[in-house]
Order: sequence, then C-alpha cells, then structure tokens
Amino acid sequence: MQGTVLILDGVATSRIMLRVQLSAAYYRVVQATALAGVAELVRRTRPDVIACAMNLPDGDAITLRQRLRHDPDLDAIPVIAITEENDRHSRIRALEAGIDDVISRPLDDPLLMARVRNLVRSRNNAEVQVLREATGHPLGFSEPAQLFAPPQARVALLTATEARGARWQNDLRTACPHFLTVHRTGDILALLSAPGADAVVLDLGARGERDPLSLMAELKARAVTGGVPVIAVTETGDARAAADALERGADDVLERGFCPQELALRLDQALRRKARADLLRRSVRNGLRAAVLDPLTGIYNRRYALPHLARVTEEAQASGARFAVMLADIDHFKQVNDRFGHPVGDAVLVETALRLQSLLRPSDMLARVGGEEFLVVLAHTSPASAALLAERLCREINGRPYRLAGLQRDLPVSISVGLVLGPSGGEGLVATDMSANDLITRADRALYRAKAGGRNKVSTFPEAA
Repeated sequence: MQGTVLILDGVATSRIMLRVQLSAAYYRVVQATALAGVAELVRRTRPDVIACAMNLPDGDAITLRQRLRHDPDLDAIPVIAITEENDRHSRIRALEAGIDDVISRPLDDPLLMARVRNLVRSRNNAEVQVLREATGHPLGFSEPAQLFAPPQARVALLTATEARGARWQNDLRTACPHFLTVHRTGDILALLSAPGADAVVLDLGARGERDPLSLMAELKARAVTGGVPVIAVTETGDARAAADALERGADDVLERGFCPQELALRLDQALRRKARADLLRRSVRNGLRAAVLDPLTGIYNRRYALPHLARVTEEAQASGARFAVMLADIDHFKQVNDRFGHPVGDAVLVETALRLQSLLRPSDMLARVGGEEFLVVLAHTSPASAALLAERLCREINGRPYRLAGLQRDLPVSISVGLVLGPSGGEGLVATDMSANDLITRADRALYRAKAGGRNKVSTFPEAA
C-alpha cells in the first residue's frame, strides 16, 4: 500500500473513476461527497493526499483548504483541486488560495499518479524536518518556524533558445517580482558551476542541444542544485512529458504550456516551501550544535562527552587499542568566584578551556562536564604518552598566571588531574568490560587523590588489564 488518498467529489461517476485509477496504483482510497463532516473524516483516516473536486454540493476546494489551514493537525495534508477541462480561471483561483496542486479533467493516469507521488514525497520530506525541529523544543534550542512571504528571488529560466527565454522573461515580469535570468539549455554547465538560482524554470517543449529531461536529472543529482526547486513547462497538453518530469524530480510542472500567471503562483509556492525547509534545516543544525556545546567555553558538554567516551571504549575493546581518560578540576575555584565574582570565574573557565584545547590533538575530545571540571578523552594513545600529556596540561595552566580583564594583577591558577588508562584487548589479553561511567568513576577517584595529595598534580588510577 503506497498511502491513503481521500477523494472528495459530489459526482458519483467522477468519484468512481478516480477511485479505480488510484486503487490500481495500490493506494488506499477513502471517499466523501461533501464538506460536511470532512474534518472528522480526515482526522480518522489520516490521508496522505486529498483529491478534491473544485466544486462541491456545499462548497468548493478553496473552502476545504481554508478549513484545513485553521486546524494545525490537518494543515500539512496536501490538497489537489480537480477542475473541469480548460477552466483556467478555476486553476488560478485554486493556486491563489494556496491549494497545493491543480489538475484538470480528463485525468491522465500517469500524470495523476506522478502528481500524487510528488505531493506525498514532498510531505514526507517536510514531516522529517518538522519532526527534527520539534525534537529540539524540549531541549530548549529551537524556535518555532515562521511563515514566509516569498521574497524577491533569483529565478533561472532554462530554455532551448534565447528568443523563447526572452519572451518568457518579458511576460513574467508583470506577473511576479522575482529577478529573472535567461539561460540556454546548452549552457547548463555554467548554471551548475556558478550556482545562485533560488529556483529554475525548465523548458521541456523545445528540443535543443540537450534532452531537457536529462537536464532535470542532472540538476537534481548535483549537490549545488539538488535543493533548488525546478518547475518544468511542457508544450500544451503533453501530459506524458509532465509526468516524466515529476518522476525525475521536478518539484512542479505546467502541463498546459507556459502561462505567466500560473507559473508565478507555482513559483511562489515552491519558494515558500524551500524557505521553510531551509529554516528548519538551519534550526536543526544550530540546535544540535547548541545541544552538544557548552555555551560559555564553546567546548563539548556532558551530553556529547558521555556517548563519545562510550564509542571510544567500545572501539578499543574490539580492536585492542589503548586510550586514556582524564578528569581535570580547577583548584580552589570557589575562592575565585567568592573573591573576584562570577564574571572573573567565567573568564577563568574560558581561558582554561583554551589552554587545555591548545595541547590536544584533533582526534582528542575536551568537554566541560561540571562547574569547573573538564573531561579529556584520548583515543589511540599509549600509557606513557597519556601520562606525559597530563603533566603538560598541569604545567600549561600553572606555568603562566591568567591575565584577565577587570583584575589589577595576574591570577595564578592550577588544576588537578585524575588519569585512568582504558582497558586493552586483543591477542593474548582479555578486555575488561568497563563502561564509560566506570571509567569516569575511576578517573574521579584518581582526581580525589590528586586533590588530597596537595593539588596541582596528576594522579593515575591503577591500569585495568
């Protein structure tokens, strides 16, 4: 089963024909005849797409779209409006009202299936992004997405001839506010090597140096243009070319030829979807970064450090590689806060993180796991190298007093370090089954001994082997 489609049509014969087409493509079909009770039906059946006749006994497809929009649980369900043949006015009205797609009777089977699949694919991609964004809210790092009015965008018109491109450009100027550039299909390499378009309009009608459908696949396969919406324009009535374009990745298609007003509306829809997707991606990327970094020092936090240590431990036990774990704690840090205030204490933490990080390899991990406590994980290191580095870290902190803004004199700072060597495995040796928490507990015991022994020193936990 490919998904569920709700058919909303008051004409029985139209409903039956559409049901037969969709059922043959293995869609689950739900049917209704009017708007009355449709919200409850949608909640119960959760359709992936709604195919709605433009005119209904108690309303129309625009009314349906408005009702769904006012319900946050139903707003994301895409709607296809089905208009009568050659009813251009209804097509424009539907697109102006925000309906996701419009198709006219008689319904071409391949084109209908391609449009349904395209909307389902777009909805699934959007749901993944929304789910990732929603995951961030409990963690406190994501802001709600905003609705975007389409700004002035850069739209590339990719046509077989410059004359056709110039004609489209001139006609579109009165229909949309976007910055339009004309490119020949034979110059696609220039478009790919110098990306910058926010959307591409691809001419499928005139055959030039390249097959336009192969250009479609190339645009969608390239990293620099794969996320750019592409709207294909066919010759009037070429439903097969329109269906092929959608199957090859087109975001939308005008199967009834070039129409400036319709193209402008479809461009706005595509750019709005792209803007929202870009916002969600940025939100997720920034949120994930904020979730694993300490906001004061910029190094990793405990949320990142513990899974990282667990992965290093598992890999070492499987491969026999050695590794080391350190807990470093700033000595007498409470006195710094009490005597000079928390802003100075924060500056000490930042400087300490910078100094520790300066001695570590790119493969090493440094995290702030407590108020003044830092965790260091050294993968693929020998016991001698780990011990040497621990001593160097101590000297890096206590060897040069801290010169901080707001203080009249330099501030001496030192750290104590607890070192534990990770278990070894491999031929002739038996790996000790220790978790990340076990290793941190042992490093904490070693740190306690360093503190009890006078501070500003390294204490090593007996090696586990």
